[in-house]
Amino acid sequence: MTKSYRNIFFDLDDTLWDFTANSRSVYHKLYDELGYDRYFASFDRYIAIYEERNTQLWDEYGKGTISKDELNVRRFTYPFEHEGIDGCRDLALRFMRSSLAMMPTMGGTVPGAHEVLGNLAGRYHLYILSNGFRELQSAKMRSARLDGYFDKVILSEDIMVHKPATALFHFALSATQSSAADSLMVGDNIDTDICGAMDAGIDQVWFNRTGRDPGHLRPTHTITKLEDLLSILP
Repeated sequence: MTKSYRNIFFDLDDTLWDFTANSRSVYHKLYDELGYDRYFASFDRYIAIYEERNTQLWDEYGKGTISKDELNVRRFTYPFEHEGIDGCRDLALRFMRSSLAMMPTMGGTVPGAHEVLGNLAGRYHLYILSNGFRELQSAKMRSARLDGYFDKVILSEDIMVHKPATALFHFALSATQSSAADSLMVGDNIDTDICGAMDAGIDQVWFNRTGRDPGHLRPTHTITKLEDLLSILP
């Protein structure tokens, strides 16, 4: 028997807003415009260095060990440090400022996002639950025309606690007057979206876009295409 849900919490980046495609488009454009090929063998080389360190820094930010400004500066200056290149801090900061201005204007969504949200809106209470900065997330949602589907947007920045912290999920339930028993969390990140929801007693839909092995974790539901969510929420 299919469980009945009333409240659906969605992660934003790479669940609805196509962060991977949008960010790579912005970074590739700036890589070319700012002449980064003078310093790196290829864009793929640059982005591999950037993304590995970016993931680590977001983890540090989530734990409260670095500030928002430190996160932004370090992730863009690090690729030069990694390659042993001096004297490029100003260039990296120019890249940072331009990318942060351009990113919210990108409107690419994950395939099926509008179709799925259009189907669910009006039948369920829809909410965003995201790690991120309000000014960026709100602008990204407007650019992608996602904002009209949601009753409320809850961000880690609201209480300075980040997924997978149980406190953020409890805050989201309280802020939306929802019950864990009839709520569902949909997200692509098994470590933050899914583990956090599990710990908070909320059922989960893991949107496994990359075919990752879940290891010992057993999400309530797993999908590989966003449209498959409609079979869980008929």
